[in-house]
Amino acid sequence: MTQDTVRLSGPVAPAAPTAGWSLVLPLKPLALAKSRLAPYAGAHRADLALSFALDTVTAALATPGVSRVLVVTTDATAGARLAALGAVVVADEPGGGLNEALAHGASAALALAPRAPLAALSADLPALRPAELARVLGAVPPHGRAFLPDSPGLGTTLLACTPGRPLAPAFGDGSRARHAAGGALELRLADVESVRRDVDTGTDLGEAAALGLGPHTGPLFARLARS
Repeated sequence: MTQDTVRLSGPVAPAAPTAGWSLVLPLKPLALAKSRLAPYAGAHRADLALSFALDTVTAALATPGVSRVLVVTTDATAGARLAALGAVVVADEPGGGLNEALAHGASAALALAPRAPLAALSADLPALRPAELARVLGAVPPHGRAFLPDSPGLGTTLLACTPGRPLAPAFGDGSRARHAAGGALELRLADVESVRRDVDTGTDLGEAAALGLGPHTGPLFARLARS
């Protein structure tokens, strides 16, 4: 089909929301975060986890169209550092897991901005680039839910919904399949690898470094590489 063969049978759907986004990021207590990085980072594992979150939040806040970033965490140290960047820190619900924390953060975001589009974003994207995140958010359909798979293609780094739609997060191992089965549209975009490259292992961190690490993770990575 070419452009000339298209017939418009009704009103054109509005463009996807490009402004006013609320982003919700989950962050475990630093003492528990990123356990799979222990063989690589040793005693610096918690420092890396905090650096990832700081770089992710810094880039998210600089993304065109993003109005607020909420971080769900009970870690006082991380919360203070992230709040200083401009994030809204939401205390996690006791005993909740990842998806419960995201649902809790989504409720807080809706209380702040009931009509804003909403997205859950991984907090371990140390190479995140604002322009790439803006492209992903701009590709979310005007009605419904959408997600971006991670670099390995099994998980999810971003799940978004437009106003009036439930976020319904199903993160964790195999979340790509669960989000697709739950009716969310998979976003298939080129050149957004910084939004897809989350970091769980030393190998992941090396791949993120090849993309270009943020100002908090970069110096720490350099020190670890020299040690």
